Amino acid sequence: MTATQLDAFLHFSDAQSFVGAAGASGTSLPAIHRAVRDLEQICGTTLVERRGRGTVLTSAGRAMARGVRLAAHEIAAGIAEAHGDGTDVDRIAIGAMPLSRALLLPHALAAWLHEAPETVVDVVEGSWRELIEPLLDGVIDLTIGALRDEALAGIEQVPLFTDRLAIFGRAGHPLARSAVTLEQLGAQQWVVGAAGTPLRAHWEALFAGRALPEVPVECGSVMVIRGMLTQSDLLTLLSPDQVALEVEAGMLVRIGHDLPGSVRTIGISTRAGWRPTARQQRLIDLIHSACVETRLPENR
Repeated sequence: MTATQLDAFLHFSDAQSFVGAAGASGTSLPAIHRAVRDLEQICGTTLVERRGRGTVLTSAGRAMARGVRLAAHEIAAGIAEAHGDGTDVDRIAIGAMPLSRALLLPHALAAWLHEAPETVVDVVEGSWRELIEPLLDGVIDLTIGALRDEALAGIEQVPLFTDRLAIFGRAGHPLARSAVTLEQLGAQQWVVGAAGTPLRAHWEALFAGRALPEVPVECGSVMVIRGMLTQSDLLTLLSPDQVALEVEAGMLVRIGHDLPGSVRTIGISTRAGWRPTARQQRLIDLIHSACVETRLPENR
């Protein structure tokens, strides 16, 4: 295999078409065709197949693309670290799930700026489903957010802290600053994430054995949820970290008391067997320190 062939193949993988790959890479269309077909001969298997009017990667092609991306990232990081000049990588990519964006990650990155201002940290926002494939592909180095009960194959999980969820509404909500019952909560309208997400599962567990309350808006964006809460009587279930600033400003308040069984584990996910460079490990250390320094009383 040659670097030229692999580069052409990755461009095809990203574009899912020969024409798109040629345009993105600045290489001629015949050269892209030839590179992909040569790789198929070397591998002894079909990497690209026609489907309808277009072309797509086969399962072998998808595995090949993931392997090539991982190899490129790991080789580049290894060569940089082997130089031994203390600079190793000049870019670190972090997948940030909703909770980590509020307090934890900003705190860690602020400390990081004082230690390695020349290293760019690329923060990629998304849900677990949106970030897991880029993590496995090597596009993202690590993710921070709610961990799964069982790690996906090829993923290692390291717990950071436990997070206790709570119910929030606007400061003037009818249920604010009063004892509430499940019956009262069940009579309210809510804004929560889509079915199948861990947070939605926690919310549904609150009403186990009862009819679920009305959910006129399903939303996974904490920014949108916070805005809707301040302008309506909707309720939501979130981590105190995610609305700490709004609560401190008196815009949102906690509704009710501690919720039984509403604890989830927040942590770091990486590829199995991944070995961080010195700088990547230092950023991970700062994330661990930020966990201690940013814990709210509700989650201690």
